[in-house]
Amino acid sequence: MDDQNKNLLIATGLSFVVILIWFVLFPPPEEPAQDQADPAAITQTEGQPATTPSTAPGSASGDTASPAPDTAATDTPRVPIDTPRLEGSIALAGGRIDALTLKDYTVDIDEDSPNVEILEPVGTGHAYYTLFGWAPGSGLSASDVPGPNTEWQVAEGDTLTSDSPVTLSWESPAGLVFRRTVSVDEDFMFTVTQSVENTGESEISAAPYGIIARHGEPVDLKNFFVLHEGVVAMADGKLNEIDYSDMPDMDMLPSEGARAEVTQVSETGWIGFTDHYWMTTLIPGDTGFKQVSKYDDSRDIYQTEAVMPTMSLAPGESREVTTQVFAGAKEYETIRDYQQQGVDRFIDSIDWGWFFFLTKPIFWLLHQLHQLIGNMGWSIIALTVILKAILFPLAFKSYVSMAKMKELQPEMEKLKERAGDDRQKLQQEMMALYKKEKVNPASGCLPILLQIPIFFSLYKVIFVAFELRQAPWFGPFQDLSTPDPTSIYNLFGLLPWAAPDPGSTLALVFVGILPILLGISMFLQQKLNPAPADPTQKMIFAWMPWVFMFMLGGFASGLVVYWITNNTITFTQQYLIMRSQGYKPDVFGNIRSGFKRTPKDDKPAK
Repeated sequence: MDDQNKNLLIATGLSFVVILIWFVLFPPPEEPAQDQADPAAITQTEGQPATTPSTAPGSASGDTASPAPDTAATDTPRVPIDTPRLEGSIALAGGRIDALTLKDYTVDIDEDSPNVEILEPVGTGHAYYTLFGWAPGSGLSASDVPGPNTEWQVAEGDTLTSDSPVTLSWESPAGLVFRRTVSVDEDFMFTVTQSVENTGESEISAAPYGIIARHGEPVDLKNFFVLHEGVVAMADGKLNEIDYSDMPDMDMLPSEGARAEVTQVSETGWIGFTDHYWMTTLIPGDTGFKQVSKYDDSRDIYQTEAVMPTMSLAPGESREVTTQVFAGAKEYETIRDYQQQGVDRFIDSIDWGWFFFLTKPIFWLLHQLHQLIGNMGWSIIALTVILKAILFPLAFKSYVSMAKMKELQPEMEKLKERAGDDRQKLQQEMMALYKKEKVNPASGCLPILLQIPIFFSLYKVIFVAFELRQAPWFGPFQDLSTPDPTSIYNLFGLLPWAAPDPGSTLALVFVGILPILLGISMFLQQKLNPAPADPTQKMIFAWMPWVFMFMLGGFASGLVVYWITNNTITFTQQYLIMRSQGYKPDVFGNIRSGFKRTPKDDKPAK
């Protein structure tokens, strides 16, 4: 590889390092979330959705009821929810599913850690709930349809379980009878069936809708460039994602009364909010519907809607519509099972990223290894070995080319001496030498470049996959989705004080044992080759392993385990292949030479 190619690779690598350091040292600023529990922050229409749902032109009016202030969001009568994996309640005020906790998952690995709350009622500080209703059409006013604060009555059932549904009912002043039946399976899928009976003497029309509303951003928002958090929607096979941070920049639509993005779904789709590990999604039936993403600037409320077509009811006629609601953990197998049951492309609700054609098979392989081995740490190591074996032909070609280039170094130095400052002559003689020795300098770089998408795909898998959350390995490594819990600060647990909190400045400085092993593995891999003659390049290469050691100390332990394994295998492969080609790397000699002081005559002029 000539000097120009070397300089290009060094510049590319340094640019990547600078970008990573910038994201670590200067993360995007977190905007303070509005405290919804603060009475000054709650408007008179606190219990309402951000804006009222719209329907097709010329049909329903597009307005739900304008209720009185929701002053009893947490004190309203409730119907308990109790299933093998969920517990919570349905508020009779509005018939909202607004309190939901996951029985299987805790906030962290501490013994006294509380369970994860998916949904919370208005008035708790971080309201997040589902809401259903009907937009009034011809022959109806806002008071004739159930709204956000309508007081429902329990018609059937006293507790919602996976075996027993609950039915709510409400009779409007106009004499219409509305019923809402809610059922839930043994995992995370609710089924909400809304019905209306026209007991009047004239024809009426109304449009059923479902809403997911969130007051403020999530408290545990990651704001990390590799992870999508916000709206996730599927419309007729097309995936759409909108980050929370991008929703305030959506167009202001006067017809919606808020910033909104509207999509008409012809056949199948779904829409909701996704976080790092949790998701809440509306899934209408197999009919077209209007898909809406909204943000209310004045009250800091994020909202997604599914508005079904307007229904006309003759006197004495009844109509009903069914909508499913997923509210739970983004478990791969659970979401895949729902897709197999008919939810179109539901597996794409997991954030696979740009290289989805790589992340999906890589995750599948990791998932299968985990089921076989039963330990995620060893599964990551096994996955790395398999990927290195698959990529071995590329690696072999790269290392053989590097070995041949090393053999040609003496000849290259002679060519440089003869050519002097004549760069064109040097290039011509170098190309002639490559042709004579049948060496392609690009063949050593291309295989490395081809491996970059695989590296980023594996990084994506380890960062976003729910299966790594709180996944133990051994000893102190009980959660591979969090940074290394060990630290130089307390001599890896030998001293009687705790390690710095993950993400703190001390944690970035006093790294754990895994980042140290990563730095050592990079250092040894680097020493397979002599240090560059150029003093600047030599200094850059000397510092790079240790810069990465400190910089990556705050990354997920599972990812650092992969890097250590990858570096170790790469070192072994490169060493053995170079020896097989007649080049004998002097690792220890290169290490010793790295500690020698640079002679004064060789130092660059200031």
